[in-house]
Amino acid sequence: MAECIALMGKNIILATALTAWFCAQVLKTLTSYWKHGALNFERLVGAGGMPSSHTALVMSLAWAVGLHDGFDSSLFAVTIVLASIVMYDAAGVRRAAGRQAKVINKLVRQLRAEHTVRDIRLKELLGHTPLEVLAGAILGITIAHGFKNLLG
Repeated sequence: MAECIALMGKNIILATALTAWFCAQVLKTLTSYWKHGALNFERLVGAGGMPSSHTALVMSLAWAVGLHDGFDSSLFAVTIVLASIVMYDAAGVRRAAGRQAKVINKLVRQLRAEHTVRDIRLKELLGHTPLEVLAGAILGITIAHGFKNLLG
């Protein structure tokens, strides 16, 4: 087990992906601060917001694989398909779920005036706009190129 963990620590492609995720989460926290005027540390781990950290992670993974193994490799094909699914999910399915949560929360607030309803608020910030996904993709590709240029 320790050997596996040590080997993972030397994996540049994994380090690239995790760095892209971390950078996106920090940027997400900063953009939230800029937009709302208050520092919300939940943004460091939360879903939704600018840029998409899931997209940054999978695009940096795919791009790092492409730079390392070639953009014509089978491994790049697998990772870019995975990235496409994640990006579609972020901008489509998860965003729609967030919109539904917003409507449900509004209905619960209205019902509470007339009935006893448990106060459970659904999380509304789940998905991303296409611009947030694009920003995550650009960040991921940039991080992958940065690692390639710095570490070869």
